Amino acid sequence: SSTTRTMKFPLITTLATLSIRPATVAAFTPHSHSTINKHNTNPRSSSSTFLQISALESLADITTLSIDSGDIDTVSKYAQTGLITDATTNPLFVSQAGANGDARYEAMVAEAVTYAKRTTCAEDGCPVPEETLNKAVDRLAVNLGKELVGLVPGRVSTEVDIRLSYDTDASVERARSIIEMYESMGVSKDRILIKLAGTWEGIQAAKILEAEGIQCNITLVFSFLQAAAAAQAGAYLISPFPGRILDWHKKQSGTEAYAPDADPGVLSVKRMYAYFRKYGYDTICMPASWRPSRGADVEGSDVDEILALAGVDEMTIPPPLLESLSGLESSAVTRKCSAESDAAACVDPNFTFTEESYATYWETDGCGKDKLKEGIDAFTTETENLIKILIDKF
Repeated sequence: SSTTRTMKFPLITTLATLSIRPATVAAFTPHSHSTINKHNTNPRSSSSTFLQISALESLADITTLSIDSGDIDTVSKYAQTGLITDATTNPLFVSQAGANGDARYEAMVAEAVTYAKRTTCAEDGCPVPEETLNKAVDRLAVNLGKELVGLVPGRVSTEVDIRLSYDTDASVERARSIIEMYESMGVSKDRILIKLAGTWEGIQAAKILEAEGIQCNITLVFSFLQAAAAAQAGAYLISPFPGRILDWHKKQSGTEAYAPDADPGVLSVKRMYAYFRKYGYDTICMPASWRPSRGADVEGSDVDEILALAGVDEMTIPPPLLESLSGLESSAVTRKCSAESDAAACVDPNFTFTEESYATYWETDGCGKDKLKEGIDAFTTETENLIKILIDKF
């Protein structure tokens, strides 16, 4: 098995219980970073099990949790619970920051515009070339990421311009530039994950960057093919989207509700996770984007997929679902993903993809093709909206 990378952090108590059980915080003894390994096989000591704990706390025992938000106050609030290790951002969050109006975000936007002018355009009133706008977009993402780095103990994911998803060289160049910006601000590259779309070109960009010590998060993963190719490229982490996989299957089948353990999105993520563990790939499986397996009208169904994947390496979860988990009892959480048992159940061969073989299989992958295009198109729209906001600032 591959050498593990340390990434875990103290587990304390949930936001919900802080207000009603303040004394419980002292009942937990924080771990050092190095004592909990990457694939969460050493959960918190059971010495505190006499306390009434929430599903969020129990989940944090067996799965590293990331918060899927770019809102500084919300991330800060959850980070203070000690249950959240990482934070993920995307073009929507950066665009929201650009239009927020809050003085803190406005300062980030103003700095990004000033930086872009200084490094490209140079003067007020000059035409705003594409290069200058791109620089401002990246700088704003970095400014937001730097704030988040100060709030969470782990890694922050920052996305490369989604419009470059089919251009390996340009993606690599922009990723290097983003890391240089972070390092110029005193943020080490080992605190950052570069997000790249799960196209063949994006995955190959990750392969180049990982060889340079720049860790990558392959996002918009809807297919086992994408996951396997990312692992073979040495990607640090993938973000499969079980909820959107479920959406696709519901539309195809006409089935409106699934038992969580039979949810096609859940089964897809478990297949990816099993493949990684069976063949010793060190890639982290971090599902994102959640839907109610049993249907939105069923009470508690909003966290169906999360609970059905409990025990997977990591999850990134938006604040409303973190809140839902904090309101459930710990008994709602049972380990559903186990490295040993899932690896033993894996029936996929470790077939090494070439660009040609990948393209051949990809042509038959309806869910992957449809949802990847949809995801890239949506994030492209958000990026273009952000650029319109930034143009007005020049």
